[in-house]
Amino acid sequence: MHHGSRARCPPRVPPRSGAPMQVGEIDVHPIADGTFRAAPGYFGDHVTAHGHEDFFDRHGQAWMPIGCFLVRTGSHVVLVDAGLGPDLHDDGPRRLLVGGQLPTGLRAAGVTPDEVDVVICTHLHLDHCGWLFDLVGRPVFPRADLWFGAADWEHFVLDPRSRMLDHIRHGMRSTDPARIHLVDGDTTVVPGVDVTPTPGHTPGHLSVIVSSGIHRALLLGDAVTCPLQLDEPTWYAMGDVDPQLAARVRERLFRELEGENTYGAGAHFPELRFGRVMAGQMRRWIG
Repeated sequence: MHHGSRARCPPRVPPRSGAPMQVGEIDVHPIADGTFRAAPGYFGDHVTAHGHEDFFDRHGQAWMPIGCFLVRTGSHVVLVDAGLGPDLHDDGPRRLLVGGQLPTGLRAAGVTPDEVDVVICTHLHLDHCGWLFDLVGRPVFPRADLWFGAADWEHFVLDPRSRMLDHIRHGMRSTDPARIHLVDGDTTVVPGVDVTPTPGHTPGHLSVIVSSGIHRALLLGDAVTCPLQLDEPTWYAMGDVDPQLAARVRERLFRELEGENTYGAGAHFPELRFGRVMAGQMRRWIG
């Protein structure tokens, strides 16, 4: 994993939903495109709301964001994940997705789509690439290069049986190939922003490392769906293509998050809050 220039200020955990995270000299701004409602069964048939009433509401549902992260390094504007888009997907009682808010969040952060230099999709599920292209396949971020896992290209874009929306697949196939970057190993995207393979949720899932000096923030995508998986290691995600591999990757990421200067957030973490793992006999999430 790569590191950028030495930071002058320490990282901090955002005090509220949507607050930016300072990673040294790099600004990371969480933006919610919408809402992801999940029943306990999303995390496995054995999961119930009992004992986790702070996560599941009075109706036994978890309400999580559809998260994206705007990263400003000083020289580049990077968007990590592109939300669901202006759409709704109802997968029955286990999952409901409602998007559409990413442009509003970008405007509130002072960024227009044509100012985005890079879009990194941690993976190509519907709720992570929905704003890449409009309904006729034109890029929503006209100047941006697109980065994602090579194995996800094979799994989603090239396989007509995948759930990728037709206009997203058309946009992927018709856009300038020079703008598409397929990743199959640890790679620097721009100085201070690297990607590393974290497969299991999807074949080509990536996590993003934002670094400045000794300080790091891990943008986990769906490699970790919620911090509760630290205490409940048998919880998986309904969309995991390889639950066993996904569990091993989660444990590796939690170990990384024990580092003193390393914080992390996933795309569906409650309030998109960053946190870290407090190591020891009673390992716990601090966020």
